[in-house]
Amino acid sequence: MTFTVGTQDKSVFLRRESEARGYSRSFDTVFKAARGSLMIDADGREYIDFLAGCASLNYGHNDPDMKKALIDHIEQDGLAQGLDLFTTSKRAFMRSFERLVLTPRNLDYKVQFVGPTGTNAVEAAMKLARKVTKRTNIIAFTNGYHGVTQGALAATGNKKNRVGPEIQLTGVSRAAFDGYLGDGYDTADILEKMLSDPSSGIDEPAAILFEPIQGEGGLNVAGIKWMQKIAAIAKRHGALLIADEIQTGCGRTGTFFAFEAAGIEPDLVTVSKSISGFGLPMALLLIKPEHDIWLPAQHNGTFRGNNHAFVTGRVMLEKFWFDGALMDDVAAKSKLVTERLQRIADMIPEARLKGRGMMQGVDVVSGGLAEVICRRAFSDGLIIETSGPNHEVIKILAALTTPEDLLHRGFDILEGAAKMTMAARSRMAAA
Repeated sequence: MTFTVGTQDKSVFLRRESEARGYSRSFDTVFKAARGSLMIDADGREYIDFLAGCASLNYGHNDPDMKKALIDHIEQDGLAQGLDLFTTSKRAFMRSFERLVLTPRNLDYKVQFVGPTGTNAVEAAMKLARKVTKRTNIIAFTNGYHGVTQGALAATGNKKNRVGPEIQLTGVSRAAFDGYLGDGYDTADILEKMLSDPSSGIDEPAAILFEPIQGEGGLNVAGIKWMQKIAAIAKRHGALLIADEIQTGCGRTGTFFAFEAAGIEPDLVTVSKSISGFGLPMALLLIKPEHDIWLPAQHNGTFRGNNHAFVTGRVMLEKFWFDGALMDDVAAKSKLVTERLQRIADMIPEARLKGRGMMQGVDVVSGGLAEVICRRAFSDGLIIETSGPNHEVIKILAALTTPEDLLHRGFDILEGAAKMTMAARSRMAAA
C-alpha cells in the first residue's frame, strides 16, 4: 500500500512539533527552497523575503560562492565538527576577520568561539564580565532582547519571553533605554545619577549591556551621544561595556558594527546571526585582550567549532568586506527603504518611522493593525514580521544584497496590504 502526501501536508508538524514554534504560525506554508531574497514553497510559489532569517541571512539565501566553497569543503572530507581544535578552515576565517574587520577599524579583540547561538555569546559575555570585575549585577535596558537561556533571559525585557514568576531571573538591574521616557529626559544622565548615589539601590555593576538598535524591542535607536555617555559611565564606574551586535552586526545598519557610529570601543561584543554568511550556526564573543582571563574550557560548548560556518564565513568576508562597495549599496537601499516606508506611514494616523540602515520599520501604533497588514502581505507573497512591546512595528530585515527592483516589488505588496487594511477599517467605521 502506498500513501500520497500532499505538498502542503503539515500533519506531522501539528502532531509532533512543540507549541514553542513561532514563525510557522505567521507564515503557514511548507517551504522547499530559497535563493537570494526569494523563498519557494512546496507548491512552487515564490515569496519575497523581508525577514532574512531574522537577520541571519544578511547576504541572502544560498549565495553561490559560499555554497560552492561549502560543497568543495564537504567533498574533500573537510572537518565539520572541530570543538576548539586548530583547523585550516578556522585559521582562514580568523585571518580574514582580522584583516577585513578588526584591523581596518583599529579594533583589538580576542575572538572566542562560543556555542552556536547568539544567546550563548551573551551568556559568555555576562559570565566573563562578572569574572573580571568580581561583581554580580548587570545593567540591561528596557525593551532589550538578549536571548532566552536563563542568564541572558534575565537581561531580556519582554514579558512573554520571561515566561512568568515560575522562572527565577536574577543578577540584572533595569535602566531606561535612550528615548524610553520621552523628550526632555536623558536616560544616560539618570543612570549616572543612580550609579553615583549609594542609596539608589543599584549594586555596582559588572557590566552595562546594550543593543545599538533594539531589534525585537521595536527598532529603538540608541543615539550617538547616548552611546558615548553610556560607554563613559561604564568606564567611570568600573563596569565592562557589552555591545550586543547579534542582530545589528555584519553590515545591517550601514557599518559592520552598529556601535562604530559612536566611535566607541566596547569591552565585549557579541556577534552571531549573519557572521557565517550562510545562515549556519555560529557565534562569537569579541574580548579586549586584558579581559581575556578565562581558564581553559571555562566557558565551552560542543558545537563551538562549526567548520562549515568557518568556510562560508570566510567567503562572506572576502566577497563583501574587501572594500566599501557593499556599504555604499546599503546606503542607497536604506534611502529607498525610508522613502517607501514613509509612503506607508503617510496613510496611517500617528504612524512613524524607526530604525536605521537596512534595519528600519514603521510603527503603526497598534499591534493588531500591524498583524493584519503583515498577514495580508504574506497572502500576497511577502514574508515580513513585526516587533515592539505590542508587535506594533512592521520591521524590514531584507537581505543587504536584495536587488532594488525586488525591494520595490516587496514594498508594492506591503503598501497594497496597508491600503486594503486601512480602506477596510474606514468602511467598518462608516458602517
